[in-house]
Amino acid sequence: MQLFYLLINVVFIIALLGLGLAAVLKNYKQLLNRVFALFSVTISIWIATAYISNITRYPSIVSIVGNYLVFLFSYVSSYLLLWFAVTLATDKKASRFLRRLLIPIMVCGAVSASPLVVAGVHKQGDVYAVDFGPLVAVYGISILFALIYTIVVLHRNKATAVGDQKTHIVTLYRATIVAIPLLLITEFILPAVTGWFGLTNVGILAMAIIVFALYYSVVRLKLFNLRLVAVRSLAYVLTIAIIALLFSVGSYYMAVLVKAKNSYSLQEIVNVAMIVIALNVYGPTIKFFRRVTNNLFYRDAYDSQELFSQINQALVTSISLENLLKQVATILNTQLKSQYVIFFIKGIDGGKDRIVNVGANSLIPKHNLEYYFSWFATGTNKNIMIADDLDASTSREYLERLNDQSVSIIINLWQKSHSQSESIGYIVLGAKKSGNAYNKQDIDVLITIKNELIIAVQNILHFEEIQQFNTTLQGRVEDATRKLKMTNDKLKRMDETKDEFISMASHQLRTPLTSVKGYISMVLDGDVGPINHQQRELLGQSFQSSQRMANLISDLLNLSRINTGKFVIEESPVYLPAIIETELQQLREMAQGKQIDLKLTVPPAFPTLMLDDGKMHQAVMNLIDNALYYTPAGGKVEVQLIDTPSTVEFRVVDNGIGVPREAQRHLFGKMFRAENARRARPDGTGLGLFMVKKVVVEQQGAIIFETEENKGSTFGFRFNKKDHLVPDADTPVPPQLPA
Repeated sequence: MQLFYLLINVVFIIALLGLGLAAVLKNYKQLLNRVFALFSVTISIWIATAYISNITRYPSIVSIVGNYLVFLFSYVSSYLLLWFAVTLATDKKASRFLRRLLIPIMVCGAVSASPLVVAGVHKQGDVYAVDFGPLVAVYGISILFALIYTIVVLHRNKATAVGDQKTHIVTLYRATIVAIPLLLITEFILPAVTGWFGLTNVGILAMAIIVFALYYSVVRLKLFNLRLVAVRSLAYVLTIAIIALLFSVGSYYMAVLVKAKNSYSLQEIVNVAMIVIALNVYGPTIKFFRRVTNNLFYRDAYDSQELFSQINQALVTSISLENLLKQVATILNTQLKSQYVIFFIKGIDGGKDRIVNVGANSLIPKHNLEYYFSWFATGTNKNIMIADDLDASTSREYLERLNDQSVSIIINLWQKSHSQSESIGYIVLGAKKSGNAYNKQDIDVLITIKNELIIAVQNILHFEEIQQFNTTLQGRVEDATRKLKMTNDKLKRMDETKDEFISMASHQLRTPLTSVKGYISMVLDGDVGPINHQQRELLGQSFQSSQRMANLISDLLNLSRINTGKFVIEESPVYLPAIIETELQQLREMAQGKQIDLKLTVPPAFPTLMLDDGKMHQAVMNLIDNALYYTPAGGKVEVQLIDTPSTVEFRVVDNGIGVPREAQRHLFGKMFRAENARRARPDGTGLGLFMVKKVVVEQQGAIIFETEENKGSTFGFRFNKKDHLVPDADTPVPPQLPA
């Protein structure tokens, strides 16, 4: 019997010390963890000294000292249990009350380990009986006060506590109201009243009820977050206890056998055999108890990777929102073993909300669901609401309505982004079927799924929005197409009218402008008599303006022809040096007025080419005119004709304002002008370079363009000889430029 008590005591001591050590190592800063660690140490010492003090084969002095420690540590354990209850319940009133009684409690504790409480011992059967001292009644009243006040504190706070705190208080309360009366009767009342100590070894085992309650709180109710440690330590403790029991029993009977045989060599063989058997039994035994404890405490276990795989499969294969939510809810309901899973998705742009239910008792009215969701408007956590974690600041009505529907978790499908932070819906999970609380693994899994689900739901909602839009889009497109066609026809008519007007206006303007130019030219040539210098200067400026007007009219006519499809290249033998010289004669006076050094470089012999004579005049004029306009006074403009074996090139090189880098790719577009060009020449149209490119490209030529802002530009064109050369053509001698 003593061996049985020893094994049981060893199991309890190891379990308590292991759990206390794990609690203080987990979070030594937490007061509750430290109090529990002290409680586990003191109660372990109490159990050990209680066993030792009852062994009659030891001298009585050992029993006396042991009982000093028993009375001391039973007293300390009682007040540590009270302190643990006060800390667990966060009962400030009880805490203040105990602080006032601190000195009397300490004095009484010191007295308990003295002859004033334990006067001596004497043998009583197979145990030592205690001879009580004169202050044993004070000791009894003090320890009775601690134990009863523990029950009072737990009872008072179990009604007001919420979440995990309430569950822990209720569990410890139920354990204490059963264990404490048994402990008081067997350890204190019977010995004090009757003088019989026969149940002291049994009575101390009443603490097993409290030990089991603490283990239950740790493993099933997440106290200290030591679930895995507690389950594994319990498996090891049970394994060691079973092996120790078998080894002790086997050793005992083998010792009897060896003693009968009177063979010491046989005893050594038996001891070695028992050790070998114990080592071989340990492996299968620990596996057995691991399996038993897992089945007992991990009935809700699941493979999170398998769950993620199933969820991802549903996310990938579902394009219907209801189908997706149904699949995900079923997976969560099956894997997490929830009573029910509910998805609530808000309607888009005033559309209908959608609710998907899976599991029993999941038909919660919509207004109740919306009431549950109101917590997120006031709570600090915008992602998840865990009913067990709600504190006393939460309204009692809210907690009661959650409890009525067994709502354990609500996940807000809310994600903060740069553009918006708005919830698209919620996931509601009922309590687990097993009655267990949702653990950290469950919460982490749900948060991970939430992030993926938000994207999937948003994609499907956008897809549905597109589908809905497509149902009405066809009619709108047809209506818009009809209106667009009518508008387009109207614009075509307006464009044709505009082109006709430009063409007519251009033709009408050319006739009087030609007369103006002719008369000014006659006056400048002296056909109507001599003119003075001032008159010549003014008439020269008028002639240049008339020439620019003529060029503009030509550009407008060509633009009109392009728009109406009447832009036609009429090739004829053309001698480019003669065209250049003709245009230079009209521009030299402008160059002289701006003091620009205008030069012409022409090779001695130049081929005649098949080109459009009139359009080449216009292209040459535009390029040289631009160079003169955008070159500051005192600058240089060089006109070059280059004859190579395969090509002919026309270049106008200036040191003018150049073209900014950002404007270069738009330069030959219709009506485009660079910003620096607008400042230099506000009256420009942006048609000149456009027309030059059109004329050159239509004749299978290429544009030459090189520029650097504020340093000058090179504009020109290039033609391949094989496309335009006229064999055996008479080549006129180019006119000579004046020195």
